[in-house]
Amino acid sequence: MNKHVIRAFVTIVISTLITGMIFPTTTLAQKKNKKDSAPIAVKDSTVRPPMPAKSGPKTDPKKFADVIKADAKADSGLFNIYKQEDKVFFEIPDSLLGRDILIVNRISKSAAGLRSMMLGYSGDEIGENVIRFEKGPNNRIFLKNISYSETSKDSSQPMFNAVMNSNIQPIAAAFDVKAFSEKGNSSIVEMTDYIQGDNEIFFFDQRSKASLKLGSVQQDKSYIVDVKSYPINTEIKTVKTYSRSGGPAGPGMPAAMGGNATLELNSSMILLPAVPMESRYYDPRVGYFTTSLTDFDADPQGVKRLSMVTRWRLEPKPEDLEKYKRGELVEPAKPIIFYIDPATPKKWVPFLIQGVNDWQSAFEQAGFKNAIIAKVAPTHDQDSTWSLEDARFSAIVYKPSDVPNASGPHVHDPRSGEILESHINWYHNVMHLLRNWYFIQCAPNDPRARKMQFDDQLMGELIRFVSSHEVGHTLGLRHNFGSSSAYPVEKLRDKEWVKQNGHAASIMDYARFNYIAQPEDGITGADLYPRINFYDKWAIEWGYRIIPGVNNPEAEKATLNKWTINKLKEKKYWFGTESNPDDPRSQNEDLGDNAMKASAYGIKNLQRIITNLISWTSEANEDYTNLTELYREINTQFGRYIGHVTKNIGGIYETPKTVEQEGGIYENVPKATQQEAVQFLNKQLFTTPKWLLDKAILSRTGNNPITVISTRQNAVLDKVMSAATLNKLISAEATDDDAYQATTLLNDLKKGIFSELAMHQPIDVYRRNLQKSYVQHLADLMSAPDQGNNSIMLIMTGQQPADATKTDVSSIARAQLVALRAEIRAATAGMTDNMSRYHLSDLTERINHTLDPK
Repeated sequence: MNKHVIRAFVTIVISTLITGMIFPTTTLAQKKNKKDSAPIAVKDSTVRPPMPAKSGPKTDPKKFADVIKADAKADSGLFNIYKQEDKVFFEIPDSLLGRDILIVNRISKSAAGLRSMMLGYSGDEIGENVIRFEKGPNNRIFLKNISYSETSKDSSQPMFNAVMNSNIQPIAAAFDVKAFSEKGNSSIVEMTDYIQGDNEIFFFDQRSKASLKLGSVQQDKSYIVDVKSYPINTEIKTVKTYSRSGGPAGPGMPAAMGGNATLELNSSMILLPAVPMESRYYDPRVGYFTTSLTDFDADPQGVKRLSMVTRWRLEPKPEDLEKYKRGELVEPAKPIIFYIDPATPKKWVPFLIQGVNDWQSAFEQAGFKNAIIAKVAPTHDQDSTWSLEDARFSAIVYKPSDVPNASGPHVHDPRSGEILESHINWYHNVMHLLRNWYFIQCAPNDPRARKMQFDDQLMGELIRFVSSHEVGHTLGLRHNFGSSSAYPVEKLRDKEWVKQNGHAASIMDYARFNYIAQPEDGITGADLYPRINFYDKWAIEWGYRIIPGVNNPEAEKATLNKWTINKLKEKKYWFGTESNPDDPRSQNEDLGDNAMKASAYGIKNLQRIITNLISWTSEANEDYTNLTELYREINTQFGRYIGHVTKNIGGIYETPKTVEQEGGIYENVPKATQQEAVQFLNKQLFTTPKWLLDKAILSRTGNNPITVISTRQNAVLDKVMSAATLNKLISAEATDDDAYQATTLLNDLKKGIFSELAMHQPIDVYRRNLQKSYVQHLADLMSAPDQGNNSIMLIMTGQQPADATKTDVSSIARAQLVALRAEIRAATAGMTDNMSRYHLSDLTERINHTLDPK
């Protein structure tokens, strides 16, 4: 969701942003030859027999009975745990030495006033590591923090040793062996001090700690709550009190409070599979999250960065494998299970369950039935081992937060991309966000949206769509901002067509609701909502269908490529990345294949809402807070529609391809489309949109009408008249004789923005401000960017702003100012309106100063 991260990238991170554990016994992998099934190893030279330590006391292990008393509380599982006299001992079997163990750290109970933006809530992940226990000298056990950034798998080649010698894994902690087990096949170590203290393995990573402004742990105010062990995981629960520094508020967050912060934390130690799941390599034509490493074996004449998609391990049961190969639907050996947080309001639970189960049809296209299931979390009496913090269980976590958002992260095996579990974050105030979206986009078509408190049924249906979108992220899918561009705009007004096809090809798009539909079209209810659709089912098939007879990612590339090329013959299977700044087909919050037509329909619906806004937002005995908020939302939505159009100007289509596909990857947006975009802006934006300036609304909200208009107009001028956009047009001219030229763009804008000059018409205050802004933008193009602003832009975008003085842009800007000055001088004499004449004289002086500064 866009107001997620809203994760971005976070991508997204956020963009940011911007997202049931399964560890099945491998069946297919056991039949592979040894070379193919070997795990991605990260070894180092410390496996040789160590020399005796030069320093430090040598501690001889005692007998088991001398260390672990008869009255110790024991708990068996991944590690046998012994608790006695406020001490915690781990029994580490030799069989687990050298095995990869994933550590997932979460907040169990959060501190009062701790929250920072979307971090600081119960259930939030605060750290993740892969560790190994290994034997060291002097009867010690080393805990190593494992990285998978580089690898070489073929130990018979000289490269293997070179890579391993440059990748010794750091020792994060060392523990004396207090005793050996009675059979001598495991070591007893005391973990009390390590768990009681503070470290990045079991608790906060540095980024999370810094975000919450946490300092050092207060030992006298911290303690171990419990340590429990299960067959494949061990759970550590602690209470930690940290010092907390005060600090200024950052963007979107309150100022940090000083003093201390006390939290309950949960650390899950999960045994990763001995043999990693077979990876599937990323293809930029299908949108999956990835995990990457540098492989020194993949390219015999260099190095290769391998990107593996993240996905769950879905495999047929051994007895169903032949059925699967024949194309019959089979149930997976381990389905994906999501539990609904017990804290979730009961009335929303059925809708959240539906949002998960809706993905079953997508997995059926991949050959699996009942592959994904949502369940109500068991009570303590039903299953005392179930815990929301336990990393074996995936869940939709309800957070009593005023953050208007939801997110769908997941935890995966860095060696293979196997998704192990997920906690979908559902913040309570996402319902407020849904109310506003649906009101602004659908009130003209759905009478249920014409009030401030939606009925539970309507809100539940909207929650269902949100949960489906977030579940898609937990399955490995990225946003597909290009899916909506596959549909012709006029088809989105066809009731029967929409019923069959929806209004976007993917629920992973930010195609919220069908704002193109007009009241006379008769489209309402579920046909206005997003749905799991063509692209989503194809993407799940691409990521999860098993290719019989293929047992490594390199061998399956040819088959996957053929599938993809065949699917891309239809636009509805196209993936448009959320991270492309230039392709107008890949935009959030947009619909249809023509932004100008789509935005015109959207504006018509906004105009319908404006005339009813006061009555639709009124509640008895309340003030005009609702009116103020929804009027702001209308302005924002109008800005979105304008932004969708603006991205076409200087736009560049990007269509990833393999060598088997014809045509280029990059293509300039056609000249006619860019001209259509400028004509739209001149008509809908630069010709003052006075429909926004309802006097009754302004008198109740206190909005400044001049600011309302100038804010939208200046944002577009900033984009269209930027050095970056004009340079893209100039670059296009170099290779395309029919390109939309930068000079033509500025001439087209000038005709619309200064249309009063030719007819000597009075220029009102809105247009006077617009014309001043246009002249200022041209003047800015004739000087180098401000160094202070350079630093800000570099921090925000990672890019330096373009310097127009080093390209033809400044030359074009000068020529435009010279021509405009002549037109203004010619028009001034015939202008009868005094204010208009003053304005034009002022513009002339501004231009003179720019062209010939004193």
